[in-house]
Amino acid sequence: MEKYEELLISLRRVTRAIDIHSRRLNKQSGLTAPQLLVIQTINKLTAPLAKQIAQDINLSPATVTTIIDRLESRNIVIRTRSQQDKRKVHLSLSDAGKALLTNSPKPLQEHFIKRYQNLESWEQSQLLFAVERIASMMDAEELDAAPVLLVGEEIS
Repeated sequence: MEKYEELLISLRRVTRAIDIHSRRLNKQSGLTAPQLLVIQTINKLTAPLAKQIAQDINLSPATVTTIIDRLESRNIVIRTRSQQDKRKVHLSLSDAGKALLTNSPKPLQEHFIKRYQNLESWEQSQLLFAVERIASMMDAEELDAAPVLLVGEEIS
C-alpha cells in the first residue's frame, strides 16, 4: 500500500470517528456540534453579542446568527435588546437551554484535547504542523471552521 493511501485511510478514520460522535450528540441532545458550541459559549460569556460568539469560536457572524436563530426558535436562547444601545442584542440561555447544556454529552474534542495535552511539546507542534500542512494541501486554509470536531452535518 502506498503511503498516501495509508494517510487517506487515517484521515477517513478521523472523519468517521467525528461523524459517529456528531450523530450520537444529535440523537441524545437534539443539537448539532456547532449548536452545542454556541450554547457553551453563551453560557461562558456574560450576555454576549453574536459577533463576540463568532470571534470566540472562529465562525463567521452570519453562520453564528443562523445557529442562534434556530436555537431561539426552539426556546433555547433568549435575545435581549441592550438598554444602553438599542442596536446591540445580548444573548442568554433560557432555563430549557441551561438544562439542555447540563444534560448534553461532552464533545469529542474534550477527549482529544486531554490526550493531545499529555504529549510532549515537540510532538504537539509536530502534529499541528502536519495537520496544517494537510489543510493547505487540500486548499482548506480559508474555510470557516470552529474549534469543534464535526463532519457530515449542517454547520447551523
